[in-house]
Amino acid sequence: MIDAPAPPRSLCILRLSAIGDATHVVPIVRTIQHAWPDTRISWVIGRPESRLLGLLPEVEFIIIDKRSLLEGARTLRRALHGRRFDVLLHMQLALRASLYSMLIPARVRIGFDRARARELQWLFTNRSIAARRDEHVLDSFFGFTDALGIGTRRLEWNLPLPPAARDWARAQIPDGQRALIVSACSSHRGRNWSVERYAAVIDHAVRRHGLVVLLCGGPNDYERGVAAAIERAATVPVRNLVGSDTLPQLLALLARARVLLAPDSGPAHMATMVGTPVIGLYAATRSARSGPYLSRQWCVDHFAEAAVRFRGRPPEELAWSAKLEEPGVMDLVTTAEVCARLDALLLA
Repeated sequence: MIDAPAPPRSLCILRLSAIGDATHVVPIVRTIQHAWPDTRISWVIGRPESRLLGLLPEVEFIIIDKRSLLEGARTLRRALHGRRFDVLLHMQLALRASLYSMLIPARVRIGFDRARARELQWLFTNRSIAARRDEHVLDSFFGFTDALGIGTRRLEWNLPLPPAARDWARAQIPDGQRALIVSACSSHRGRNWSVERYAAVIDHAVRRHGLVVLLCGGPNDYERGVAAAIERAATVPVRNLVGSDTLPQLLALLARARVLLAPDSGPAHMATMVGTPVIGLYAATRSARSGPYLSRQWCVDHFAEAAVRFRGRPPEELAWSAKLEEPGVMDLVTTAEVCARLDALLLA
């Protein structure tokens, strides 16, 4: 436990990473809000992530452009001119984030323990969370509330979605309709499954279970191309919504789905936020570390096999954060086992 005022008057969170990891910060905010309702919370966040997480109430969002270190620094300096926080939670390991942290005045600056404080993060903090090993990312974030002396954890998201987003989602998945959403692409292409295997699972979902299938994803050419290829390969009707929704609309859509099928990517964690089960596809990364927090039992995980095949070492000899984004690694995940996991989930 740190020697900060309890509760502090003001607290700043620095977490700029992509949407998946950003969703893990929400239960940390909820835990602090519940324990210390009078503490003013600010969150330094990237612009894309703010389009969804900005819905979180009673939090000041300081939005910066992560693409330009200089412009982000200017924005942060202007926003924080003349201000000082009681506590900074430095929750990101990238050196760029640590450089930003120098512009956030705070007496108590909490970062990761020395073993996990990669990219010299420990030089930019004066306190650390307890040292632990082999944790899920969300559990590692709860190390910060533990360090604050907050003894309870609230696994809670509850983002208030705009009515227009809910209406849009209801139009796509009407009441009473059971839907499988397929979000086929991670921004890390080495984590992506093949078009043909997605199509085979979609065929199974429709013919065996009568599910309606919707394809979702970002508005870039790559994801549009993958979605179009899945449509062509499937032998059953598929609705292609790739690039046509906003992040709040996607979250509302996931809340109405029966199940999501996805690789290690942001939508897997968004589905967790709204309680929708996820069949996660893992071989390039570990589901125990970055899988959908409430659906790890539904993940198909071949990381251990991939470690031996692509690194020649058992998984316990690799860094917990190791990524095996090699050509062919996701082929270790078979269509049959994903269909079997879908069958089991729908019967649960």
